[in-house]
Amino acid sequence: MLEVVSARHVADYAIEVRFNNGQGGIVDLKDALWGPVFEPLKDVARFRQFEVSPILHTIRWENDADLAPEFLHQKLLEQSAR
Repeated sequence: MLEVVSARHVADYAIEVRFNNGQGGIVDLKDALWGPVFEPLKDVARFRQFEVSPILHTIRWENDADLAPEFLHQKLLEQSAR
């Protein structure tokens, strides 16, 4: 099961993530912030206030928005291939 083990804000909507499979890198989530739960996170000050959830093993925000580790991993792979 894929899990986020660490994450840190890099710039704007970019987060450096590390997964329990040893992979990691920087993922830009600007285009992933759509829908009512993600709308408040378009404010970069709020976006940067995430944590790695010890329960969900992914990044989550105070408003209970989160992104699945598999989604983050796929975005990382897609962005790395460009």
